[in-house]
Amino acid sequence: MPTAPQADPTAVLVGFARALRAAGVAAGPDRVQSFLAALELLGSERRSDVYWAGRLTLCGSQDDLERYDRVFAAYFAQKPPPGRRARRAPDPKLVLRPVAAEAAMTPGADEEDGAARPAAALASSAEVLRHRDMAELSVAERAQLRRLLAAFALSGEPRRTARLRPARRGDVDPRRTVRELLHRGGEPARLRYRTPATKPRRVVLLLDVSGSMDPYASALLRFAHAAAHGSPTTRTQTEVFTIGTRLTRVTREMAHRDPDAALAAVASAVPDWSGGTRLGEMLRAFLDRWGQRGLARGAVVVVLSDGWERGDPELLAAQMRRLHRLAHRVVWANPRKAHPGYAPLAAGMAAALPSVDAFVEGHSLGALERLAAVVRGASDA
Repeated sequence: MPTAPQADPTAVLVGFARALRAAGVAAGPDRVQSFLAALELLGSERRSDVYWAGRLTLCGSQDDLERYDRVFAAYFAQKPPPGRRARRAPDPKLVLRPVAAEAAMTPGADEEDGAARPAAALASSAEVLRHRDMAELSVAERAQLRRLLAAFALSGEPRRTARLRPARRGDVDPRRTVRELLHRGGEPARLRYRTPATKPRRVVLLLDVSGSMDPYASALLRFAHAAAHGSPTTRTQTEVFTIGTRLTRVTREMAHRDPDAALAAVASAVPDWSGGTRLGEMLRAFLDRWGQRGLARGAVVVVLSDGWERGDPELLAAQMRRLHRLAHRVVWANPRKAHPGYAPLAAGMAAALPSVDAFVEGHSLGALERLAAVVRGASDA
């Protein structure tokens, strides 16, 4: 793995902005340019300078601040400064935010053993980690991956609703305009406008927990847990199912705020962990019991599987066609797609692909960030 000093500082900082976008912070190109310009003046040697430059330029609302602190702590591998350790050993997830904020504001927090460490060097391992296959990570890298996945946010593609909301432009809102005139005693007043409100589409995650997906299942379940919680202000209704030889709805188990507790509950609820794969039968069971009743109707359905099928490929093809007719969009994330020379030649994958709107990779953190963008409505090209 490349050593930290070899990393390009600009690439590391841009990678930090990408991690923020994956967590739901609207860190667009203009904000990223402001962030980089600020660090040209301040320098990126001190962690506190990077923290405040990013907080002031990349965050656009109060809701962004907590997500920013979580991502900063995970991405820059923040460690508590000497003398600031908690009295007891709480869940690391619960202390990421205060540790990041305190360390950034505390003079000397950038130093370890008397030597300053550039923030870009601290984050270089996280940037390298974004492109590493999750099946090949060490124990320490898996721990860092868990921290980064905890900051994810997954939002469904927005759709227009029948509700109207106030806007600066659009159609004239007669009621608000008349109320404004009455308030002013009949004097001329500004026109008030309205526009259709939008809300994110429901997201349904079908996660393959068969033996062939074992190297990726834990990380993908943590991704599903982050997706199920998301942002309090723009929360997407997310349903999570595991598929293998049986179909199990684990949305209730994912309700635990602590991802470790959620995964333990899922492990207890799923009877076919690391078993075989009958994708066609499981998809039919999902559509018969849940999808046809409306759970998949108009939703973004994401299948996270390598496509190995022990059952009848024709059954899988037929059920995928049913799913495609019901869902707004069908996305298939395959961790094997990133392997050199991969081709969707497996019978199950070949049968499913004609009914898939977006076929993406799912092997790394960067691939999951791309998946999140596709779910939000981006092209998979």
